[in-house]
Amino acid sequence: MTKQLLESFDNGVATLTMNRPQDRNAMTAAMMNAMAEAVVRLAKDPKVRLLVLTGSGNTFCVGGDVKGFVDDTGAIAAEHDSVELLRERTRISELLYTMPKPTLAIIPGACAGAGLSLALACDMRMVVDTAKITTAFTRVGTSGDFGGAWFLTHMVGAAKARELYFTADVILGKQAYQLGLANRLVTVETLEQESKKYIESLANLPTIAIGYIKKNINMAQQGSLAQVLDIEAAHMVLSTMTDDHKSAAHAFLAKKPPIFEGC
Repeated sequence: MTKQLLESFDNGVATLTMNRPQDRNAMTAAMMNAMAEAVVRLAKDPKVRLLVLTGSGNTFCVGGDVKGFVDDTGAIAAEHDSVELLRERTRISELLYTMPKPTLAIIPGACAGAGLSLALACDMRMVVDTAKITTAFTRVGTSGDFGGAWFLTHMVGAAKARELYFTADVILGKQAYQLGLANRLVTVETLEQESKKYIESLANLPTIAIGYIKKNINMAQQGSLAQVLDIEAAHMVLSTMTDDHKSAAHAFLAKKPPIFEGC
């Protein structure tokens, strides 16, 4: 693990913090490689009930390290050496979206480019109302990566996605929330308190059922009604076989809050 990406674990919550505050957490090759390794590992770890992605220094991430594109001679260097390498790194987005446990992006400030793509790949987003958010890619003459076009199109529709990508307009967290890009809107002053409460609530969910729900919803975004009905039926039966379901059913009858253990 590089110092550019911090990892912590507490009470079932794994937190990955992009840590280049002096450069607004712009992603380097080292950071992307470390994140790819961590997300693959954490997705498989049964102890992890929730994965949180955030950034240090009151910034989420402003995308790729544009300063790093220019070498000592002033020549422009490619951020990625090949299509294959970039595609391997973008598995981060794929796993954030598909892993069988909830993922949460906490956006304390600027969120741009590939940083926005990563935030959109998560299941939920909490954003500060004053955070500056932009696709950013056209500002440096690039087309975008890490799945941003797919996620944004599904969230706001093709017309608005085209506008946000073409113009790279900056919107504030409040506007992002109004567009449906965020699930929770907070202020700088309430971020710490509200994020703790939200994290705790998500970490206490029945993780096996959540994994099935994610698969159901992902199928709903691209499959037919018949396919969704099929996959829902299969997952419903499987989830009723879990200890989490059995204990929750007993708790319901006893009028007590359920306690889920992911089994």
